[in-house]
Amino acid sequence: MSDANDMTAMSFEQAVAELERIVEQLERGDVALDKSIEIYERGEALKAHCEKLLSAAEKRIEKIRLDRQGQPVGTEPLDAE
Repeated sequence: MSDANDMTAMSFEQAVAELERIVEQLERGDVALDKSIEIYERGEALKAHCEKLLSAAEKRIEKIRLDRQGQPVGTEPLDAE
C-alpha cells in the first residue's frame, strides 16, 4: 500500500483500483481489527482523492454551442444553462 504522500500523484484509475482492493480486503473479513481501521482510513482518503479528481475533470468539460443552423460556434462550461 502506498503512503499518503503518494496519493496526490495517483491517477483516478490507480486510486480506484487501490480502493477496490481495500473493499475486497474488508469484505473478506480476514484482516485484523487494527489493520482494518488503517485500510478503512486509507480508503476514505482515496475516496476523497477520487472525488477531487472527478470535480476537477467536470470543471474542464465543455459543451459545444451551436448556431441556429446547427453549426458549432464555440464552447461554454457544461453546467452553464
